[in-house]
Amino acid sequence: MDEGLNKAELAEEDRARAECYALISRLFYTPSDLDLLKRLAGVPDVVEDTPGLQLEGVDEVKHGVPAFDSALRDLQAACRATDAQAIAQEYNDLFIGAGKALVTPYTSGQGGLQAPDRYLLALREHLLAWGLARRDSVFEIEDHVAAVCDVMRWLIERERPLDEQQSFFNDFVYTGVGTFCNAIEARATTPFYRAVAALARAFLSIERDAFELHGGNK
Repeated sequence: MDEGLNKAELAEEDRARAECYALISRLFYTPSDLDLLKRLAGVPDVVEDTPGLQLEGVDEVKHGVPAFDSALRDLQAACRATDAQAIAQEYNDLFIGAGKALVTPYTSGQGGLQAPDRYLLALREHLLAWGLARRDSVFEIEDHVAAVCDVMRWLIERERPLDEQQSFFNDFVYTGVGTFCNAIEARATTPFYRAVAALARAFLSIERDAFELHGGNK
């Protein structure tokens, strides 16, 4: 999807935004392995691509926002205090489960949506308009939290207009992913996924405020 894209041409802030979305997507798509935990414990240089998603790594993150800085420190501490096996077990308990997941990772099931089918149809129409489609080998539906975050990464790296980014963020990311993170914090039994959820919510708040400022400056 991103073949030939020169991310070095992105503004530093946009590159950091894209990498934050990529990290959040990676953390919610599959359980974190030992290598990723070690990298996150010291702020990673690179997060490996995850099969099924178009992901790039994080080589820098936004600092200077207290809630985000605090959440990042908590995540680093959680990475040092846990192990990959425990994370894999909690990932399964939270998002897969033997019958019904404790927390659905699909945004159409979050945010108090009254018509999830229409929501999913609207999401697919947006993706189709951008020439994006789910890979045949991918099991997850397009409204998976990891997928909508990865679409935001794609929009940023492709330097789509801010109005377009804001529209997708408001319609498909902020409410659903925020509610998802709230559910994790209520259900998670170990610090790791609570820390991941707090980091994601802090970053989304930065994005929301920036988009609102952009809208107010028109």
